[in-house]
Amino acid sequence: MPFTLLGPCDYREEIRKSRFIALAAPAASAAEAQAFIAAHSDASASHNCWAWKVGQQYRFSDDGEPGGTAGRPILAAIESQEMDQVAVLVIRFYGGIQLGTGGLARAYGGSANKCLQAAPRRELIARAQYRCHCLFAELPLLKARLAELDCLLESESYDASGAELHLAIPPPRVAELQRLLADISRGRIELRPL
Repeated sequence: MPFTLLGPCDYREEIRKSRFIALAAPAASAAEAQAFIAAHSDASASHNCWAWKVGQQYRFSDDGEPGGTAGRPILAAIESQEMDQVAVLVIRFYGGIQLGTGGLARAYGGSANKCLQAAPRRELIARAQYRCHCLFAELPLLKARLAELDCLLESESYDASGAELHLAIPPPRVAELQRLLADISRGRIELRPL
């Protein structure tokens, strides 16, 4: 089961006088991952190497390091930690000592790996999208019970009689949600897929 980060994290290490700063953050989309990298890259650093993975999409960059010595090991660290929807940036300040291609791969991959290992994470759960309409009187009770079913309230909009809710729920819990809605509304609330 894949995991993602709960929030941004970092790890710092000095290897043979070069400073490596690994920064990681959750990224729900490719655009979000690229925005994180652009926002945190340090123009004064020797190299800003990165990798991200969002579902089946992934990208990486060696940023001037020899091919395959930075971006690919960072991506390998993401995959070895069973992470998804994650962006990792490793910033290097060159210290004057050559590390060689093997040393670079170990430094970049190791920094990314240690950063991700220490980070708080959560399991990614596949969810199905549904919508329903409930009366204002039913809304507080329904909202209070959604967490019991691991159901997320993604959006709500109001009209004269109540609220239209957009929900995301793990597919095995849909029948429980339907029973909950029937109990709360005496069978009036209908759950419809989005």
